[in-house]
Amino acid sequence: MKKILTGGAVLLISASPMVAGGIERAPQSLSILFEEGNYAELSFGGADPTVEGTDSLGFDTGDVAQGYGFVGLAYKHQFTDNLSAAFIMEQPFGADILYPAAAEGGSVLLGGTRAQVDSTTFTALGRYRFDNNFSIHGGIRASKANGLVTLDGLAYGPVAGYSVDLDDAWGVGYVIGAAYEIPEIAARVSLTYNSSVDHDFDTVETGPLIDPDGPGAIPALPLLNGTSTTTVKTPQSVTLEGQTGIAEGTLLFGSIRWVKWSEFRVDPVNFTTVTGGGLVDLENSTTYTIGLGRKFTENWSGSAAFTYEPTGDDLVSPLAPTNGRKGITLAAIYTMDNMKITTGINYSRLGDARPETGTPDTERARMEDNDLWGIGVRIGYSF
Repeated sequence: MKKILTGGAVLLISASPMVAGGIERAPQSLSILFEEGNYAELSFGGADPTVEGTDSLGFDTGDVAQGYGFVGLAYKHQFTDNLSAAFIMEQPFGADILYPAAAEGGSVLLGGTRAQVDSTTFTALGRYRFDNNFSIHGGIRASKANGLVTLDGLAYGPVAGYSVDLDDAWGVGYVIGAAYEIPEIAARVSLTYNSSVDHDFDTVETGPLIDPDGPGAIPALPLLNGTSTTTVKTPQSVTLEGQTGIAEGTLLFGSIRWVKWSEFRVDPVNFTTVTGGGLVDLENSTTYTIGLGRKFTENWSGSAAFTYEPTGDDLVSPLAPTNGRKGITLAAIYTMDNMKITTGINYSRLGDARPETGTPDTERARMEDNDLWGIGVRIGYSF
């Protein structure tokens, strides 16, 4: 039963990364803590989203979401019957958005706009299990990230052509949680809080000349150009995960994950001074997952899970041009001696969205009927 759950829950991470709420690609699950004995795993895969639409002038945007790959490593060590620890390396946040330029058949309003974000997170955790089936876990999370944003097209008016480069920066946060288990029915409920993590990026801004008084005595000035430090906070989150056996060889599992994306702000000094606002404004997200795992033979198990993220305001940032999702993940898990190989595929429908710019918010495009395919493999070894 435990092998079924781990394969199913892990696959929701490995084969279902995507542009979820904000720029999240993986839910930072701590399921490895509940593996039996010592355990190591390698995960890898890729995702191919399609996000396209039509701008407000009738021009096609082209496919603005780029495909991406991912890799993860994790190790868990059992020191005593009650005490264990784990180390996890993953890539939970990222973005690869590029609106093809108008000259290449893309949008006149948004063509040339892009966002590229890369991050790697390292988490060191400890878990102590009491004799009454209750346990606590916690640790430190360190994150390295960088980003590049360019705003272009008629929708950005006088700041079209602005670009900001956020150099590599580290940030540190913490993880804390608790769990309760009933081994007789393979039941477990866990609650985990991930703190926000501040990154202080060395920042280089460039952009067009800005005329502060319009046609007048003061000439256009390079007000957008300069170097500074930009603090960006990756958001805090709360994850509730559960499982229980419901029949011989069958497991029900699920999760609820809330992320406070409203605190994820990218506010470079010069851009904020000139425009009065930042680059990103996102809504908080809640993601629901429910699934079934089934053991078919001594070696083969499988799982199916459905993921739902409700839609929010249709007006969204052009740098995160989706709104909610519905997805299904199918997994096949092969177990041989101490080795476990999980392979799966995810298909998700991405919610329609309307990228906006300006103050007040003005619709610039409609992104409709979009989707994502993802595939992942995870190889685990117990010893």
